[in-house]
Amino acid sequence: MRGETSENLASYFILFLGIAVASHSALASKKLLKEQSPCKSFVLYYHDTLFNGTDAVNATSAMVANKTSLGDFNFGMLVVFDDPMTTDNHLLSPPVARAQGFYFYDKKNEYNAWFAYTLVFNSSEHKGTLNIMGADLMPEKTRDLSVVGGTGDFFMARGIVTLQTDTLQGDFYFRLKMDIKLYECY
Repeated sequence: MRGETSENLASYFILFLGIAVASHSALASKKLLKEQSPCKSFVLYYHDTLFNGTDAVNATSAMVANKTSLGDFNFGMLVVFDDPMTTDNHLLSPPVARAQGFYFYDKKNEYNAWFAYTLVFNSSEHKGTLNIMGADLMPEKTRDLSVVGGTGDFFMARGIVTLQTDTLQGDFYFRLKMDIKLYECY
């Protein structure tokens, strides 16, 4: 019986040692990821002009599901968009990409939206797409969304898009500054 206890202790020690090594390895890899610099980074401006019922020519987005009456924060409203992306904050600058996707307001007690969209590039500088999704915690000064993939120049890209509200003009126009940092580039 005493031999079995020694064997059990040895087994537990080996198991504990394995867990400790695995934990150290996981922490080391997280540390390396945090210190990694982006392989590609650039800034774009996202311009969203919501259809207001009268200006269909200039609208780049449309509400497809109306908000509920559960508060004042557009809860439940779904918007589909095809918005121009520029390299500066001027709406009339030539677009370098289009942001195509949707967002919906998903909190009833404060402004918060969830985005899923594709940046479609077709310029002399970039060709391909970047797929972006995540929560836009609108009360925060900056918010991060995930780059979850891409095609063309951005094949299988991974990274972070940091959003910052650049301007908000009523309910029908807003502009976001998008700081795009890619950490996996192929």
